[in-house]
Amino acid sequence: MKFNTMTRSGLAAATSLAVALGLTACSRDYTVAYVYSISASTSTISGFAIDYQDGVLTQLQGSPFTTQLTNAVSVVSSPSGNAVYAIGGSQQAQVEAFSVGTDGKLYGQHTYSITGTYPTAAKIDSAGAFLYVTYKYQLQYGPGNPGPGGVTIFPINADGTLGTPLNTNVGNNPVAVTVSAPVCTTSPIIASNSGTACSSGQKENVFVYVVDQEASPNATVLGFALNTSSGALQFLPGSSCTGTGASVVCKGAPAGVSPSAIVSEPTGRFVYVTDKTQNEILGYQIASSTTPNAGALSAMVSSPFSTGLYPVALTVDPRGKYLYTANYNGNSVSSFSIDPASGSLGGTAAVGNFTTSTGPTCVTIDPSLGQYLFTSNSLDNSISGGQLASETGQLSGIADSPFPTGALPSCITSVPNGPRANQLYNP
Repeated sequence: MKFNTMTRSGLAAATSLAVALGLTACSRDYTVAYVYSISASTSTISGFAIDYQDGVLTQLQGSPFTTQLTNAVSVVSSPSGNAVYAIGGSQQAQVEAFSVGTDGKLYGQHTYSITGTYPTAAKIDSAGAFLYVTYKYQLQYGPGNPGPGGVTIFPINADGTLGTPLNTNVGNNPVAVTVSAPVCTTSPIIASNSGTACSSGQKENVFVYVVDQEASPNATVLGFALNTSSGALQFLPGSSCTGTGASVVCKGAPAGVSPSAIVSEPTGRFVYVTDKTQNEILGYQIASSTTPNAGALSAMVSSPFSTGLYPVALTVDPRGKYLYTANYNGNSVSSFSIDPASGSLGGTAAVGNFTTSTGPTCVTIDPSLGQYLFTSNSLDNSISGGQLASETGQLSGIADSPFPTGALPSCITSVPNGPRANQLYNP
């Protein structure tokens, strides 16, 4: 049995986990969650079990799991952990849905066509109701005939299958998407929103933000209000796209020089965007849902925040306390604390970066304990693992890391081992 030095809080969390599931402290190999990385070379998905005591990864039986895709660009999972979705790149532009077995194995369900080509990123909202996929070209355009891109919106059924998609056209080269947590208000932007997450007499606002890397004249973040019943998107005040073909012009919140990723935190008040050429994070506050410009983004006074070299991905821990970026050229993860009042980043960044293997492309945190972080490393076909200190957010290496995975892993995601495990952290 392997044991790493654990913090008092980490040991307590692990003990609580064992008690919640009726296990003893001597359990040798209990799996707290699963990690899946997807190969850009073979489009297979490698699956791993995460040991709850030390975060060590063990490859699942039957892994890697085959897909029907080519040029895989991303993999995402549902909040419930019952489904994983692989995104195929270039002209094929498809999503393949997988159900997650009780043993973590993946079982292919169906493949769905995206409403454009050359997909770039994917995101699922916190309710697990819709899957959003950004793509570079609308169907009548392509590399030889450049034009605008868009967002495909798939309804997610209870069994993890996908419904008939909607489409929203945006500007040139949308590269990332995020969805805010629901915000309850008596004045919803979209009147038909049901407000199921809100108290009686209130409705919910949910905002979707798309990073447009080649918007004219500068990169921008476009804001949308989400119809929580249909999935349709409506431009927020201050965001718009006008024109046709390659001459489409989009306006929104300024997003630096080369934005690469976007994330929102669990309270629905802050949004963060990485600029990979400037080596920084841009921070935004979401306007209150009671104001005329509800959902609009405004830059934080303290923004931008410095990262390691070439940040290409970022994530927030399940508690909403810490933010992490995967720095492709820096072979590192930068760690930040999130100020709960202003959203400003700081704290753990002062202690330096966490070292990964070469070329980290994507980053995920286990959703069960919120204790283990993993990156997919494209240039040496591996996964690096770190353990979060709950008091500071600082990362320390996991034993036996890095772990071998499929060739050229383009992204990574994680799911809890059952719904009970997913409820054990305290936001």
